Amino acid sequence: MARTLDEVVTAVATQLMAVNAATNAAVSQRVLAELVGHFGVDVSFLRHNDHNIHATKLIAEWPVRTDIPDPDPLALVYFADADPVFAAAENAKEILVFRPEPATDDYQRRIEEARNIPGVTMAVVPMLSGDVTTGCLGFVKFGDREWTPEELNALKAIASLFAQLQARIAAEDQLRFLAEHDDLTGLNNRRALIAHLDQRLAPGQAGPVSALFLDLDRLKAINDYLGHTAGDWFIRVFAKRLREGAEGPNLIARLGGDEFVVVPDSPMTADEAEALAHRLQMMLRERVSIDGEMLTRTVSIGVALGVPGRDTTSDLLRRADQALLAAKSAGGNKIAVFSDDMSLKGGFRNDIELHLQSAIENGALVLHYLPEVDMRTGEILAFEALVRWQHPTRGLLSPNAFIGVAESINFAGELGRWVMRAACAEFRTWRSKGIGDDAVLRLNVSPVQLVTEGFVKTVADTIEEFGLDRGSVCLEITESVVVQDIETTRITLAGLKEAGVQIAIDDFGTGYSVLSHLKSLPVDTLKIDKSFVRELGTNQGDLAIVRAVIALAESFGLELVAEGVETEEAALTLLRHGCYRAQGFLLSRPVAGDAMEALLAQRRIPVQFSAAPVR
Repeated sequence: MARTLDEVVTAVATQLMAVNAATNAAVSQRVLAELVGHFGVDVSFLRHNDHNIHATKLIAEWPVRTDIPDPDPLALVYFADADPVFAAAENAKEILVFRPEPATDDYQRRIEEARNIPGVTMAVVPMLSGDVTTGCLGFVKFGDREWTPEELNALKAIASLFAQLQARIAAEDQLRFLAEHDDLTGLNNRRALIAHLDQRLAPGQAGPVSALFLDLDRLKAINDYLGHTAGDWFIRVFAKRLREGAEGPNLIARLGGDEFVVVPDSPMTADEAEALAHRLQMMLRERVSIDGEMLTRTVSIGVALGVPGRDTTSDLLRRADQALLAAKSAGGNKIAVFSDDMSLKGGFRNDIELHLQSAIENGALVLHYLPEVDMRTGEILAFEALVRWQHPTRGLLSPNAFIGVAESINFAGELGRWVMRAACAEFRTWRSKGIGDDAVLRLNVSPVQLVTEGFVKTVADTIEEFGLDRGSVCLEITESVVVQDIETTRITLAGLKEAGVQIAIDDFGTGYSVLSHLKSLPVDTLKIDKSFVRELGTNQGDLAIVRAVIALAESFGLELVAEGVETEEAALTLLRHGCYRAQGFLLSRPVAGDAMEALLAQRRIPVQFSAAPVR
């Protein structure tokens, strides 16, 4: 029994209800086949309009044509080149019916020449979304056919259902795009990148899969100078150039901020991926015009490879990130390819970062002390507190292993406070036993501590809490830190002096000259950097620098300490030129607290050399 027109419309609505982008073409084709049968026509088609490019795109047809040429001339038809029917469908608001009659002779002749069909009847039903014609349904009958008003109304209803489906799929596509793309640049986001790499690294896929991790060097300078709007504009230009430079269908993702990842579509060797990185780096170096300023930023790139079936997405991205970190650590504007050595260093750094906080809480940090000796007599004049970490699996770690990490994660201040309190507490214990009354405790101060609000009060309160005398504690500040913000440093040092704290300039002579400020800074001691002391006796250039520092200290009335004395030649050279105070492995290695207590009790360290000073 034939269905009524209402039943046909209802059946179409039912079938389209659950359609999505993936099933749209197949279900639409099935619906067209049923409509062809019901209306007794020969051909039906569904097309969507793209008003951005002024073209109509074939979505589904019935029956499906055989021997379709490549490219298919009907797949995408530009309205400017279309026949009268397609051209009229660009903005049609009402059903267009073409029948074999004198008014359509030109069109009929074209159909006959193209398909060898003497005459056709075509009904083109526009799909509307408000005032916009989003596509059309077409029905073709070979020969003449008269459409009744009831049939045309049914076709309008069916076209409306297809238009609603089209709008829903477009909305879903837009949501999917927003979910997988960065809103600033339009590039893929982290979610899309991970999904892509999961697919590429699945077992059986072609490999290796390479990832290039890019990071702009010092974008913050643009944000600070011209504002974040300018910074965003720079990132958009960067993304555009990245698209142009990463030729082919390579995936490009922005992870946030100024971090990007490029995943080449085809397998690459490490050398090929590195060559691509160099090409991108050269292209991205070109200047960008922003608010009348011609600006440029360099870019650091980390390169890593992953093997499908063996490596995961997190493995690949972690390696690329570690390579990028190596490039940044080398000064930026570099390209680094991941290596096993990076993996070991990266694992070590991650271990330090994750467990440094708990090291304070569980008592894993300990203090060792490096004595400072008068080389003429062996008398211990001071001792420098040095933090160590008794790591559960890596053994005793020196400060070089974790101080840099502490600074990078903003933990240097808390670590410095722990060292200060622990050293002052141990010093008080020794003094309560009558040991070390004439010695000075030296503590290193990080750049973070020096500029922290309330630092002077924290130091003063700590010294008072542990009952230490004025002048018994000396804070050591590196020369480079002093000159970074000389006005802030001057105020802080003045406050420390008022609190009874001595001040030493550490690593003096390493190139950040503080000479012009010595008169105005309340400094007590200069410590000659070990790089100038290590080869004394054999290096005349180092001797010239050391003699200049000795003369400088004398002229300003400052104490002078030589760091890194490891050879007798260095010690004798220092003595001959009037520098008596020193620390280094020749005199003593850093020792644990109980050993330092024993040395202070003896008051002196035996020295095996002597020399009369030469003036």
